[in-house]
Amino acid sequence: MFLYSARLSSMRNLSRPFVILIVCGLTLTACDTFEKPVLPFDKTNELVVITINSPDTYYENADGSYAGLEFDLASEFARDLGMQIKFRIAPGLDQVLTKLEEHKGHFAAGLTVGTKHELHARFGPVYQRIQPQVVYNTDYRRPRNIPQLVGKTIEIARGTTYAEQLNKAMQQAPGLKWTEVDITGEDLLAKLAEGKIDYVVADSTQINQAKNFYPNLDAAFDLGEPVGKAWAFSPYAERELLEKTRKFFDRIEQDGTLMRLLDRYYGHIQRLEQADVSGILDKRRTLLPDLRGHFHEAEELTGIDWRLIAALAYQESHWNHLAVSPANVRGIMMLTETTADRMKVTDRLDTRQNILAGARYLRSLMDRLPTRILEPDRTWIALAAYNQGASHIEDARILAQRLELNPDSWVDLKKTLPLLSLSKYFQNLKHGYARGGEAVILTESVRTYYNILLKYERPYSWGFPVANETGALS
Repeated sequence: MFLYSARLSSMRNLSRPFVILIVCGLTLTACDTFEKPVLPFDKTNELVVITINSPDTYYENADGSYAGLEFDLASEFARDLGMQIKFRIAPGLDQVLTKLEEHKGHFAAGLTVGTKHELHARFGPVYQRIQPQVVYNTDYRRPRNIPQLVGKTIEIARGTTYAEQLNKAMQQAPGLKWTEVDITGEDLLAKLAEGKIDYVVADSTQINQAKNFYPNLDAAFDLGEPVGKAWAFSPYAERELLEKTRKFFDRIEQDGTLMRLLDRYYGHIQRLEQADVSGILDKRRTLLPDLRGHFHEAEELTGIDWRLIAALAYQESHWNHLAVSPANVRGIMMLTETTADRMKVTDRLDTRQNILAGARYLRSLMDRLPTRILEPDRTWIALAAYNQGASHIEDARILAQRLELNPDSWVDLKKTLPLLSLSKYFQNLKHGYARGGEAVILTESVRTYYNILLKYERPYSWGFPVANETGALS
């Protein structure tokens, strides 16, 4: 049920299991403070990692556990070492190296390799390559080359290495100017989508993610050559730590762990298209007949219109009862292990168990909302919670109040949910970063599928077979 997020439990799919100990406070930034320097690597059983709260590094997912490529990599490394792990979250990339120089962590995760960073740190093996790109708002004309950027407003996130590429580009356009700002790349892309600036430089993965939420963004052209991502260490880091890091990346590259992690977070990034009406109409004839009985039973169990449950199932899996995501979400309703355990499911690929459990979970999300929230808002908000988790939906409701919007209205929550991916907002919310825009996409898609099924499928009369429009009993 999560389109891009990953769960801690999904690491069981990787080559070897691991154990993590994390002690966090009420907010992500309270996971650990920067008060004390770390003990030397060979004199502690706790590995301390410095990073930032972002979708590429470390964030709280819908299950309330933690995810992100850097989180998974560092946690797997700690397991290899037989150490506990602690994350220290810096406010921004520009402060990550500062904290590393102050010996507040054993290494920093989430940085790109570049001259700017190499002046302050030594890097481990490169494990990912990303392409810096100039991004533009498609409401305006696409720039074709560097000279066309002259005289325009260009912004980059402070702490990145994009200034190095822009400095090289000045050879083609001496009048080129840009500004480094203290916000994340995700925030900059949102600003660009709103038409507040002309261009942004970001990496290819950030851009592909943003295009799922801002259809008026696209890459204009590549800026320089691809750059590598690697862990950064103090220039005085222990040789033993550096050697173990090298062996770790050798191991996960050889056994496929690295490839699976990269695929989990970036392998399926693409802009979501409009609801595939022809697809659901076709599968309604080929797949739905064998599933109606289970959806009817789900309605009897929960009181939720079976066509809404079926619409949610179609959005999640296209009614494929064997569906499995890279994050180990499974079955026709795409249940996580956590949700399946909570719903007492013994086999997530069992069609009946999966449908009934998904319906019961949706019912529980509806029931935990305040009674003052009326239909249809109650259902739409519960669908969003099915995607991102009840805790992040509550954050969106709190944010709606702060912005003087109605926290009980889906129309207003559609405005605040995408804001959960912007540091300006999520840093002041209990559960931190979330891909709230995905919850909006899921809910609106389910509404479309539901309307189609309302048109073509009859309501279920409890305890009696129902004839559909073809006259067949179901």
